[in-house]
Amino acid sequence: MPADLLVNELTLLLAQEGDRYRRAKAVAEAIRASGPYRWTGIYDVDLRNGIVSNIAWSGAGAPAHPTFPITSGLTSRAIVTKKAVNVGDVTTDPDYLTALASTRSEIIIPVLDDVGNCVLGTIDIESDRTDAFDSATQERLEACANALRAFWIR
Repeated sequence: MPADLLVNELTLLLAQEGDRYRRAKAVAEAIRASGPYRWTGIYDVDLRNGIVSNIAWSGAGAPAHPTFPITSGLTSRAIVTKKAVNVGDVTTDPDYLTALASTRSEIIIPVLDDVGNCVLGTIDIESDRTDAFDSATQERLEACANALRAFWIR
């Protein structure tokens, strides 16, 4: 699915009535359905308390780490650098927190505030294929993160 269509879909989902979980779940499902992704999660980043917490997910099962310190996992890199972390083979990365045993690649996209100084949340997508996320996919997911900013800044 082209980035503009997915961004439009996410914008419509965020504008719907309903509780935060329901909207986050719909967003996770839309992103997962947009590509050959096995699992997608939407996470809050609480810099003040130093934790990352899953809001909603779509895929094979609940996250193995629904809450974890901001200093752990691939997510910590996305928070520190404020940039996407795209790992083509998680089995070779010592920072990977095993969620599903068959995960081979993962991409973490930070959702930044309006000025780009603060990470509000993340989009976490996993695949059972190595090198599943090329540069075009990463750009598309970064466009999604920009659209999702409204989820945190309402």
